[in-house]
Amino acid sequence: MIYTAIDTFYLTEEQLRNSPSRKDGIDEATETVLRVYGCDLIQESGILLRLPQAVMATAQVLFHRFYCKKSFVRFSAKRVAASCVWLAGKLEESPRKSKHIIFVFHRMECRRENLPIEFLDVFSKKYSELRRDLIRTERHLLKEMGFICHVEHPHKFISNYLATLEAPPELTQEAWNLANDSLRTTLCVRFKSEVVACGVVYAAARRHRVPLPEDPPWWTVFDADEAGIQEVCSVLAHLYSLPKAQYIPVYKEYDSFTVKRISDPQALKESPARAVASDKGTPIPSSSNQEKDSVAKTIPNRVKEKSDDEGRHLPAEFDGKENLVVNSKIEKSDSGVDWSRERERERERSRGRERDARGRDSDHDSRGRDSDRERDRRRRSRDRSSGHSDKEKSRRHPSHDRVDYYSSHSSREKDRHRHH
Repeated sequence: MIYTAIDTFYLTEEQLRNSPSRKDGIDEATETVLRVYGCDLIQESGILLRLPQAVMATAQVLFHRFYCKKSFVRFSAKRVAASCVWLAGKLEESPRKSKHIIFVFHRMECRRENLPIEFLDVFSKKYSELRRDLIRTERHLLKEMGFICHVEHPHKFISNYLATLEAPPELTQEAWNLANDSLRTTLCVRFKSEVVACGVVYAAARRHRVPLPEDPPWWTVFDADEAGIQEVCSVLAHLYSLPKAQYIPVYKEYDSFTVKRISDPQALKESPARAVASDKGTPIPSSSNQEKDSVAKTIPNRVKEKSDDEGRHLPAEFDGKENLVVNSKIEKSDSGVDWSRERERERERSRGRERDARGRDSDHDSRGRDSDRERDRRRRSRDRSSGHSDKEKSRRHPSHDRVDYYSSHSSREKDRHRHH
């Protein structure tokens, strides 16, 4: 009951004719081709990502609903298709990582446009921009849907209808294929799922020439009318008459998933922020303000060039000081921060670290000298303990030898005096 109450996102034929893309100058044929192209990208990416069919169907419905409110000129069909796949995976409980979505769409674009397949680095600037744009586009999707993203597909009605009508099994597969193809058109935003299911069943029965009850008409049991069924069949017939959809670059900026090689001057004129701001109705800065910003940026460069020219005529010993002063002035004018003081502080810190390192080296050297002296003393003591000559003994005990010499001399003198 809640789903039936909130699932009311349906438009009339007149509202589709006055879509935002038509107001931006895109004709009906171009809009049809871009819708089919975006749905083809979603279907192919779902196969490569091994997603269930429900995810791809939900993503295609979200794609059509979004471009009923937004223009192909202001939002890239490629980026919106990638965001629809990412969001539909979350809604159908089969999520995929953002990097996998980006890699798949990057590879598909290389194959479709016959470009050499290059590796997309996750740490590159290109990948960061793609991921940021994927998240931003998903927010736009949720905002335009009012966070009501419930989708009811005609596939769940087909099996019940054919089982009630007792149709052969081959009719079920044909009706299922037609339901998948109907998602590339605007039938999902014009008719309810029951009407689309009755239309594809009717078209499949006509192809296989299977008779269905008409008295009373079988579609009245399933809350459908004959006019709606005929419109579904005509839209499917028109879809099959179209050639293979090719991308038409109507988006204002560069929307490629591949690596940009040649600078696009048209893409440099407007940034994504300008496109979003203009789409929201917010004022965009004028060209005069941009010129002022460019002039303000060129002033420091001119000052720097002038200082370099003046520094060439100065002696070598004053050249570094003058450049330091000029650079400090330029840095002050650019950011308002005195970088010269910061450099002096950093130099003082480096000098302090050098002093500490020298002190540690001197302590290490003094410890080495003390250990060498101790080693010499131990070696000398070992040599003294293992010596066998009297000379070494006399060297070892010089004080005792002198005492014995003086004592013996005094005793001889005494004996002489006694004798005399």
